[in-house]
Amino acid sequence: MTIGIIQFGGSNCDLDVLHVLKDVIGVDAELVWYKEQDLTRFEGIVVPGGFSYGDYLRAGAIAARTPIMSSVRQLAQEGKPVIGICNGFQVLTESGLLDGALTTNKYPKFRCEPTYLRVETTDTPFTSKFSKGDVVSIPIAHKEGNFYADESTLSGLEDNDQVAFRYVDSSGKVTEEANPNGSQENIAGIVSAKKNVLGMMPHPERASEEILGSKDGLRIFESMVEFISSQ
Repeated sequence: MTIGIIQFGGSNCDLDVLHVLKDVIGVDAELVWYKEQDLTRFEGIVVPGGFSYGDYLRAGAIAARTPIMSSVRQLAQEGKPVIGICNGFQVLTESGLLDGALTTNKYPKFRCEPTYLRVETTDTPFTSKFSKGDVVSIPIAHKEGNFYADESTLSGLEDNDQVAFRYVDSSGKVTEEANPNGSQENIAGIVSAKKNVLGMMPHPERASEEILGSKDGLRIFESMVEFISSQ
């Protein structure tokens, strides 16, 4: 098993993800520069956080139009798991792999802080090691994390069980105060219709070891690895 971690100019969470996969979980992982187009050797893909191309035009817009994303799209169509974290989530929406869009935070400033998330579904390759309703602590670090979709798209996400995580308070309640960016329905992460593509704004790689204050994010990567192993 080898998982590819895509690097764009401006990616800055790639090495964190590499550490979690290789050193904490113990699977093969490889950094992949955005100019490469052959991804057939990978069983899964991570599009990490950062500020690809300085967030010019829109966050993730330029990275979404690089040739490597056509290869990522092909792997996703084959059913292989793809996760986009923070800027990676933005890239996935900009490239059409996920619905909706990420816009400027309701209060337009960069926010870097712990958040509580509620696990909304375990029927994905990324959440199978959770129980539905689990409340987990995973930090955010973004200025453009405000999830937006039209009413029809929102209804489809809800009806198809595609909302993976929601911002909540420490007791698991959905509140306006728990929403750090104004995302509709407090949405923190969604999956594709086939469930094999996940986008989330919080950073699970920053919550994968006790020394960081939380290991809750580790289960996302462990779920992904377990899914790949079962194929």
